[in-house]
Amino acid sequence: MAPPKNFFQILSEETPAISKGFFDFVGAIQKEAGLDEKTFQLVYIGIQAANGSVGSVSAHAGMAKAAGATREEVRGAVIVSMMTTGVNGVAACLAAALEAYDNA
Repeated sequence: MAPPKNFFQILSEETPAISKGFFDFVGAIQKEAGLDEKTFQLVYIGIQAANGSVGSVSAHAGMAKAAGATREEVRGAVIVSMMTTGVNGVAACLAAALEAYDNA
């Protein structure tokens, strides 16, 4: 049995033009943000941890590792977000980020 499709797979299959537009937009943000890839990924992880977005944090932890981030930096990106959101958004993301980093 195949694993369930994620949002981006469904978006791409159902609305390819919207999917392309979204990823073009994301690419433009990455290009124009003025951040190197590692810093961009760490900032993104912190923002998504504050939102409680476990899947996004997990995915981007591997991207951060590939961009040269240490495990401590990924952990720190999640933990720093507690300063603005408290424990609720971060609680589920910390273990997910570290597990994803270790498995990347």
